[in-house]
Parts: sequence; structure tokens; C-alpha cells
Amino acid sequence: MSHVFLPPDLDRLWNILEENPGALLYAGGTDLLVRLRQNPLKPPSLVCLERIEELHGVRERGEEVFIGACATHTGLLADAIIRDNFPVLVKGLACLGSPPIRNMGTIGGNICTASPAGDALPPLYTLDAGLEIRSRNSSRRMALTDFILGPGKTSLQQGEILAGVWLNRHPPFAIHHFEKVGQRNALAISLVSLAALLTVSAPGIIERVRLAWGSVAPTVATSAAVEAMLTGRPLSRETMDSAIPLIGDAISPISDTRATARYRRTVAGNLLLRLIEVDRRCK
Repeated sequence: MSHVFLPPDLDRLWNILEENPGALLYAGGTDLLVRLRQNPLKPPSLVCLERIEELHGVRERGEEVFIGACATHTGLLADAIIRDNFPVLVKGLACLGSPPIRNMGTIGGNICTASPAGDALPPLYTLDAGLEIRSRNSSRRMALTDFILGPGKTSLQQGEILAGVWLNRHPPFAIHHFEKVGQRNALAISLVSLAALLTVSAPGIIERVRLAWGSVAPTVATSAAVEAMLTGRPLSRETMDSAIPLIGDAISPISDTRATARYRRTVAGNLLLRLIEVDRRCK
């Protein structure tokens, strides 16, 4: 049986981490506790961050928004700042798990779990999310794209925590879209997902675009080549068809019990076509 610590503030947290090397951090525990049940090797101790007030909430700071790592998915879905500024993130969180999972799960947990199928991750990639990493004696920022190294792997070092997420308060995109394909309509791990941000001119020309695919590579997949091909061209079937072959260079899906790699490649391209209909609905 592991010891469980619930520090009330950051000062106590740093002491606990120094006194308990090898301790595992968690907040909601929706991912960690499942993994511990499957793994017979138990950690020496667990540290729950949910009582540290500084790691909760959403705060505006100038042109940026700070999201505490312990902010729950349900809390973010209800937050006016998030809903008004980051619809693509709202759409991703709304697809995540079940209501009980969203009530307990946190944005920091979804990031640190580093699953390619994490529903919050593709939206955060398109928003150029920055992360605040803290230790007892330092605080630094790094890009989310540099933080996640592979499935279940991050760049967090011993004695560090993910304190929160930084987003630009006014992302320069008019269309925010997130869609995932699963084996059923709810409570399903994504087989493929796509987050997309677009600005399209009145004549229908793509002026800006950001794209991120989930569940098709060891980490969330992006493609500067696809974005460059789409920029300055009409949002049309012809344009999308010409870009789809480039997606194959950005993704490396696997075959598993839920879907084949070939199926995932096909769906990753087909989701790009859905942006044509999304643009029509926005007009």
C-alpha cells in the first residue's frame, strides 16, 4: 500500500518531493489509478495536487490566459473565458470520457499522461500552448510540442511539476473545429481525431490554418507542409484532395485491436474534407 500525501500548498509539496524520491504525482487520478491497478510494481508514495489552490482556475494576464494544471475538464467547459476564446478546446474537452471522468480529470493530467489519443492535446497543439514548469527554485516555460516526447513520456524532471498552461487570449482564427472518430458515439477512445483552426476570406480563400491529428503517431501529429499548401488557396474539395497525400508524411499510425493503420490513414485525410462543410455552416 503506497503512502498518499495531499499537500495544501507548494511549499509543503516541495518538502514532500524531497523527502519521497520516486513519488508519483496526480490530481484527478483518472489515468494514473487505472495504470496502477494494471501494474504490480507500486510506487513508494503518491502525491495528490488537488488541494493546491495555485494550480486551479483560469486567469487572464494581459494578452494571455493561464489555466491551472488542476483545472478539471468540467470546470473548463463552464468557464466563460475558455468558452469565449478557445472553442476548439471546448469541443475537444466535451468529447473527453464521461461526465464523471470530466468532473475528476484535469487538463494537467491529460497533458502529462501524454497519450496520442488525449482529446485535449490536438486543440492545445493548434493553439500553440505553452506550459509553465515549476520546481522549488525555478519556473520556466516551454512549448507543449517540446514537452511531450512520446506515448506516456514527457520532459518533466525529478522535483518538477506542470503548474499550468498558457494560451494567447485572442487566437487569430475565425473557425474552431474538433472532431474525433471512435468505435461508438460516446465514451470511446479516439481512433483518429483532428483539431483545426482556420480563417477564410469572404471569397473563400484560406488565409490562416493550423491542424493537429490525434491517434495517428506516437505524439500529436502536425504538418507544416499541409498548412503551407492550404494557405492562399480556396477552401474546396480540389484543394483538400491535393493536400491529403502530404498527411501521410506527417503521420505513422499503427494497427491495433481497434483499427488498422490503413483505416487511420484514410480517416485522417477524410477529416480534412469535413472542413469544407464546417466553413459552410459558419457562413
